Amino acid sequence: MASNEGFLTNEQREVLKIASQNVEILSSSPKSPTSLLSEHNIKAPAGGKASTAGIAVRHVRRSHSGKLVRVKKDGAGGKGTWGKLLDTDGESHLDRNDPNYDSGEEPYQLVGSTVSDPLDEYKKAVVSIIEEYFSTGDVELAASELRELGSSEYLPYFIKRLVSIAMDRHDKEKEMASVLLSALYADVISPSQIQDGFFLLLESADDLAVDILDAVDILALFLARAVVDDIVPPAFLTRAKKGLPESSKGVQVIQIADKSYLSAPHHAELVEKRWGGSTHITVEEVKKKIADLLREYVENGDTIEACRCIRELGVSFFHHEVVKRSLVLAMEIRTAEPLMLKLLKEAAEEGLISSSQMAKGFSRLAESLDDLALDIPSAKALFHSLVPKAISEGWLDASFVKSPVEDGEVPDDAKVRRYKEETVTIIHEYFLSDDIPELIQSLVDLGTPEYNSIFLKKLITLAMDRKNREKEMASVLLASLHSEIFSSDDIANGFVMLLESAEDTALDILDASNELALFLARAVIDDVLVPHNLEEISSKLPLDSSGSETVRMARALLSARHAGERILRCWGGGSGWAVEDAKDKILKLLEEYESGGVVAEACQCIRDLGMPFFNHEVVKKALVMAMEKKNDRMLDLLQECFTEGLITINQMTKGFGRIKDGLDDLALDIPNAEKKFSFYVEHAQKKGWLLPFFGSSAATDGSLTQTAAP
Repeated sequence: MASNEGFLTNEQREVLKIASQNVEILSSSPKSPTSLLSEHNIKAPAGGKASTAGIAVRHVRRSHSGKLVRVKKDGAGGKGTWGKLLDTDGESHLDRNDPNYDSGEEPYQLVGSTVSDPLDEYKKAVVSIIEEYFSTGDVELAASELRELGSSEYLPYFIKRLVSIAMDRHDKEKEMASVLLSALYADVISPSQIQDGFFLLLESADDLAVDILDAVDILALFLARAVVDDIVPPAFLTRAKKGLPESSKGVQVIQIADKSYLSAPHHAELVEKRWGGSTHITVEEVKKKIADLLREYVENGDTIEACRCIRELGVSFFHHEVVKRSLVLAMEIRTAEPLMLKLLKEAAEEGLISSSQMAKGFSRLAESLDDLALDIPSAKALFHSLVPKAISEGWLDASFVKSPVEDGEVPDDAKVRRYKEETVTIIHEYFLSDDIPELIQSLVDLGTPEYNSIFLKKLITLAMDRKNREKEMASVLLASLHSEIFSSDDIANGFVMLLESAEDTALDILDASNELALFLARAVIDDVLVPHNLEEISSKLPLDSSGSETVRMARALLSARHAGERILRCWGGGSGWAVEDAKDKILKLLEEYESGGVVAEACQCIRDLGMPFFNHEVVKKALVMAMEKKNDRMLDLLQECFTEGLITINQMTKGFGRIKDGLDDLALDIPNAEKKFSFYVEHAQKKGWLLPFFGSSAATDGSLTQTAAP
């Protein structure tokens, strides 16, 4: 019988066939079939030369007969093998409905997923905020949504996106974008982030120019506007230019902003009006619009339309005025009461008027009931009937009737806290409206003169964290408050409180010491304080404190050459120039009157100044001129002004007080100034021009004991 050596048996051929089919499967494993074979030296049976390539070692086993057989996974199959545990007929597969199903037995499958970029998500979110702002014009809402969004490190990208979107819109949106940036400055976005945002815009100027034909000029105007609004320093232009390629359009933007806009005469006014001017309206205009819409509502009774008009005003912080005027109308026109209550209820349920604004409106009306009763005798009774209705219907908080007004129920610290909250609102409204009489009336309505020094501290602290415009407005306001309702002690005590907390203030405001020194010096220049007050303030502070150093800085500023002019311009002038201009105009009208003018004409000129809070300056200059000219015609003018009510007793007393405070300096130029002033005080007391306390304080002075002839 021929030998079978060198030939494969049928079983071996079957094994080889199976092995070749497994090559493709094994090729996907970390180790290739070749490597597997190299690791396990598999040989053909004795006498044979055939290769068993592709057969894994665990799949090959010798049977008892010496033949090679393929063993299936887990030991199943093949002649001479035990077979698989719980071996079953048919092909095995996983059943997900099997109670013993284990997902870990499933073959692994890699699934690709996209990793989100936080910056991309932020950019998408701010687009919706910007679009909503362009639709509503609500600055406060935009600021609130930015705060809620978080990721403050990405705020420069918000600036870039805001400006780039506005660049492709109308002038209205461009103006709104500039207004929003100014509003967010320091409060939401830091100065450095503002600069970073504009640098990103300059870097992308080439790309923006592809989609927006006049992108370079528009971006230059945005940059110039930022400089005019004091949110970007002029030095930024030089620094940014160094960081850009010379051939880039960003450099062109800087050059146009500098040469075409910022170097032009009256550039600030031109830049501010380029897109149509500010989008803000004054408080008086808002009040008029509120009155008009309520009158129209009384006529047509359309609550939905009235709510829409209130919403379009965009002054959520001033909705208390809507509440107050609605209630007054309900008292004036009895048939309109149901309509007004319906409007207020609807506005509260819609969330249009917040609970705090509703309560504030009722509070403001409660405080003015005495005056209102002069025109509407039943005002108090009507008001007390409206409050329970509002509470029962759920649009006025029940805590309103437990308000802090009676018998000292509220602790002092709670009163102070509430006072601070109310004054913050008053100050913010003043910064928006520049309405000094309205602010003074609001403080009078509060009826807490003992907290005047706290108001001064809060005013200057808020102004220090704002732009130069607000700082100038704060100084102008101090001069007005000193003339009307604040005493010199109130002012001095307020500055002491500020200087005592100077170290804490410096943690939030880097240049706090210099700012406070300027406020102090400006108060002296505006006659709010006298130099002697600085010594009194300094004596109440520790010698080595930051506050004492600030007082020394203020003295140094005042002793410098041309100090008055420089300090008046320290924040760019602005509304503060009205004080200096008023002094010049007062001097000229008094000179004209003294040279033979008519009393009635002089009174009209004083009235035309439109600064009743500054009439003490008229009294002061009139008395000085009377001393210098030795002509008492000025007393006739003061008498006429007092009789007409043009100069109030408070302003008259304030004017005499200014002369008294500066009498020593005045005596250097007018030797008999003290005697003349004593005569004028006696004359004023006889005519009833002065408050009673002035006479007692003068009497105790010792310097006013002598009487002078006219």
